[in-house]
Amino acid sequence: MYVAVKGGEQAIARSLELLAEARRGDTAVPELELAQIREQLRLGVARVMQEGSLYDEELAALAIRQAAGDMLEAIFLLRAYRTTLPRFGYTQPLDTTAMRVRRRVSGTFKDIPGGQVLGPTYDYTQRLLEFDTTTPAVVKSAETPLPSNMPRVLDLLDAEALIERIDAGSDPEPMDLTREPLMFPADRATRLQNLARGDEGFLLSMAYSTQRGYAESHPFAGEIRMGEVDVVVCPEELGFAIEIGAVTLTECQMINQFHGGNGVPPQFTRGYGLSMGEGERKAMSMALVDRALRCDELAEPSYAPAQNQEFVLSHSDSVEASGFVQHLKLPHYVDFQAELSLLRTLAAQHATDTDEQPLSAAGGQRP
Repeated sequence: MYVAVKGGEQAIARSLELLAEARRGDTAVPELELAQIREQLRLGVARVMQEGSLYDEELAALAIRQAAGDMLEAIFLLRAYRTTLPRFGYTQPLDTTAMRVRRRVSGTFKDIPGGQVLGPTYDYTQRLLEFDTTTPAVVKSAETPLPSNMPRVLDLLDAEALIERIDAGSDPEPMDLTREPLMFPADRATRLQNLARGDEGFLLSMAYSTQRGYAESHPFAGEIRMGEVDVVVCPEELGFAIEIGAVTLTECQMINQFHGGNGVPPQFTRGYGLSMGEGERKAMSMALVDRALRCDELAEPSYAPAQNQEFVLSHSDSVEASGFVQHLKLPHYVDFQAELSLLRTLAAQHATDTDEQPLSAAGGQRP
């Protein structure tokens, strides 16, 4: 522990008291309930769950309230709590083809099996502040219920052999990135794990760069779907699979330009993104970056930041990035004094070599 920090225990305790007061705010205003955060700030809750790597809306809402709305701090809180939890096993792969869809759109085909389902989205709203705080009445529509299962849009291209095929069950057993260190080069399953809990802003920036020419990218949104997916486990003591619940997921499949050569016919290639809860922007960004990181696999030139897996994967984690930047607020007195002493020595040597006397910035005095 830094001596300066240890000597300032009283100051730290007082700082924590002030933090609690600031977090609570005006006590005349009712305290924010977790149910309000969970229901009315659901997109913020979804982001905290995504980057916190823990699907629990109640805990994510608690972290947001405790962090006073600072999403990165809330993610940090949830990630730290996650490390205290025991692990009982792994679920079976989620079947997103059986998703109970609430939103499903495609930017490649107007008419798709099951139809375009706009669902809850800000895409068609006017970006104007709504000063009327009254809640509009909810109108129940008499629409035909959606099909329980909707076929994938990319299957239309797959039927004509116009898009690369991914054989079910062909992927090797993925490593657990939360228990094993990230090593390079990383395979695609590991990269997707990393991106799934990566910082949304960073991934958005990387995805944006690919569309501005900093990668071999000309994407189309093949399909974006959001809804509930069953979670299935197979306990050893039972020996058969059982459903233990459902989670809300957002899935994006991007279609990219033709690729061929070395015996491979011209075909579209894929980029994939998946996020917890309602996280469309995150899933789309993830899919674009995933495709960019496949450059070596697809024998494409690698020259852009989004194609450099070591750069992208090493800097995408919001918890690591936040901690590394914010640690600069801690005392570095000894380190700085060493740098300062060295600089004074070098400045004095420079003055001797040039027959000048080093002056300080204030008053022309010797340092």
